[in-house]
Amino acid sequence: MYKRVKYITLVSILIVFVLTLSTTVAFAKNIQDTGLEGFFDNTMNSKLEKYHIPNATVSVVKDGEIVYKKGFGFADIENNVPVDADTTLFRIGSTSKLITWTAVMQLVEAGKLDLNADINTYLDFEIPPQLEKSLKKTTTEPITMTHLMTHTPGFEDYPDMLFRLSEDELLPLNEYIKNYLPARIFPSGEVAAYSNYGTALAGYIVERVSGLPFSEYVEKNIFTLLNMKSSTFRQPPTSNTSARIAKSYRLINGSYVEGSFEYILPEPAGSMSSTASDMANFMLAHLSGGAYSGGRILKEETLKEMHKQHFTYDPTLGGMTLGFMKGIFNDRDVLFHSGSTMLFNTGLFLVPEVNTGIFISDSGGNHLLHSEVFQEFMDFYYPIKAQIKGVPGEGSKERAKKFSGEYQMNRRSITTDEKINSILGGGIINVDVNEDGYLLVTNVGETNKFIEIEPGVYQNLREGRTQDYFGPFHKIIFKTDPYDRIMLTTDGPMTYSKAPFYSTMIITALAVIIIILIIISSLAYWIIIKISGLFKRGKNKNSGLSALAHWVGICTSITILILFAGLLSSGIDPVYQLPTEAY
Repeated sequence: MYKRVKYITLVSILIVFVLTLSTTVAFAKNIQDTGLEGFFDNTMNSKLEKYHIPNATVSVVKDGEIVYKKGFGFADIENNVPVDADTTLFRIGSTSKLITWTAVMQLVEAGKLDLNADINTYLDFEIPPQLEKSLKKTTTEPITMTHLMTHTPGFEDYPDMLFRLSEDELLPLNEYIKNYLPARIFPSGEVAAYSNYGTALAGYIVERVSGLPFSEYVEKNIFTLLNMKSSTFRQPPTSNTSARIAKSYRLINGSYVEGSFEYILPEPAGSMSSTASDMANFMLAHLSGGAYSGGRILKEETLKEMHKQHFTYDPTLGGMTLGFMKGIFNDRDVLFHSGSTMLFNTGLFLVPEVNTGIFISDSGGNHLLHSEVFQEFMDFYYPIKAQIKGVPGEGSKERAKKFSGEYQMNRRSITTDEKINSILGGGIINVDVNEDGYLLVTNVGETNKFIEIEPGVYQNLREGRTQDYFGPFHKIIFKTDPYDRIMLTTDGPMTYSKAPFYSTMIITALAVIIIILIIISSLAYWIIIKISGLFKRGKNKNSGLSALAHWVGICTSITILILFAGLLSSGIDPVYQLPTEAY
């Protein structure tokens, strides 16, 4: 009897293995057949029409080969220049960071950088250990390169230091790093808060350690080795590539309006321009043990360390590798990074388990097109069974009530005058509890229903891709941040902390409105007093200082109101030089 059971078990295992293998082979065959071209042609054309996207470019790699690459739309609408996947460059925004992190790992491999050393070791200035005073702790552990690569150094964020109008406004990297050092608002290694400054700092360390300007280092040690001839971090690009950059557009009142060239102030964080073909070479190197077409950028063991998850709040969540975001899509680990300027949007996705990579970039303003296309690709080629939907367990409604409220992104400023912008400018998740005990989580204008799977851990009942910028958003886990606030954690390099009532968006907006009303009332009061003073004579006449104070008050109030009115009524965005209705 025992032998018979053993025999049946062995046969069953073999059958499952063969079926799994045949399924994998079938999917791989489909990917390399014309079915892939049909899938992307149909999907991309549909998305471009739906979202009014003027141009896009795509490349797909599989098992060491480029199996698909194509341009869509026009790189120059006025002159009818089509997008070419080999020659048309797109601005890839923060996807550039993957090149920066690859450069860091090269220096780690060479023994010139230690991932766990205090980064002050490599700098010509000191990042102090002091934290923002409102924290209970006043000092923290030194920042390491691992912290920078996992977006956990604890820096606050200064969004206004990212873009510039012209080349003349750019700063050398060393000046930017030293002049715009942000406050440390979280202990290092504890809170994920996406940091452009952190990446720029890593790029500066690459310069310091290698002795080469950052753009020159990556050209010599990455682009040349991988035959990425059209890729550059230089702004503007060199003359032989600048004419091939796709023009960016937004659909405004039925017409495509061309945007200006966006200058990214810290170049290691997002200034790269590249083609779909070049990025295919980069993906192939990361999927092929660090080498492609005779060029090697990393050893295989170094690449494995880079791709390994180094930060997460829970083993069941995605998180951060050394540079890549890690998410779970259709039960498969995916390494990815997106990049969005106000004009271009990009996504790069690696699925190591099936040795596949996808790169998508476009202009037009839809920040999630690449994510939608990737999810549809996974659903088509690697579908999963529909998840079993349960009902909230006993007591789940009561447990969920404490999580109800407004959660603000921890990628923010809390020590500068940008604090209000951080609250009013978005990056907010609202959590509510319905009568049945489900969590209703509103993020990026979309409400998803979550169910408790254990105390503090909730599963999204939605199938497929959500609108979250930083990952699948399939699961959220509530923790406590260093300020003792409830913190919402999920995939990727972003967390959200529960705001006290007085700091919520609605209260902040109300405070701004009240201040404006006070200014208007004060202006009216001063004008009335001034007019009434004209009818007074003798002793009641205002002294010189009193009259001056009245005029100063009137002029100040008028100036503030004019500035505020101009901010609301201006048809042109001051940074991006596009009509504000485009945003």
